Amino acid sequence: MTETIQDSKYVELTYSVTDRTSGQLLTGIEFPLGYVHGHNEILAPSVHRELSGKSVGDVIEVPIDGNRIFGMRDESLVFTDHLENVPAEYREVGTSIVMQNDRGQMRTFIVTRIDEGTLTVDGNHPLCGRQVVFRLEVLSVRDATAEELKAGGAIGAAPNIESSILRRL
Repeated sequence: MTETIQDSKYVELTYSVTDRTSGQLLTGIEFPLGYVHGHNEILAPSVHRELSGKSVGDVIEVPIDGNRIFGMRDESLVFTDHLENVPAEYREVGTSIVMQNDRGQMRTFIVTRIDEGTLTVDGNHPLCGRQVVFRLEVLSVRDATAEELKAGGAIGAAPNIESSILRRL
């Protein structure tokens, strides 16, 4: 009998996120991402709902409205400065910079552009303002162990991926 995804099942899957307008691949993983369904909300509730009842080999595509999840793009979170004012370790497109405002709130900015004399950072979530398709392939489904249920996922999982996008999608 084929196992189906339901609460307390350990699930492994791969995913990709594509911009619906441009067709550009924005992010994805090729190695298995494991979680315990119903115990670890690493994906958006809409994605979890679509995964329920699926089994090994199933591929689903879930449209995601970045505006609904991350809010509208805020241009006041985009800053450009002279390159000489920026430490050398931040002078690469894609670098994350964690900054604190005067109220002690932390926000991550990403270096989005470097030209001859300036560097631009953006504090908007990379998916805000975008319409994307989240494509997932189910690789395995089984009963979770007691340890996995307690942890909400794989015990001693090897690759440590950036999961901020996953938690919000």
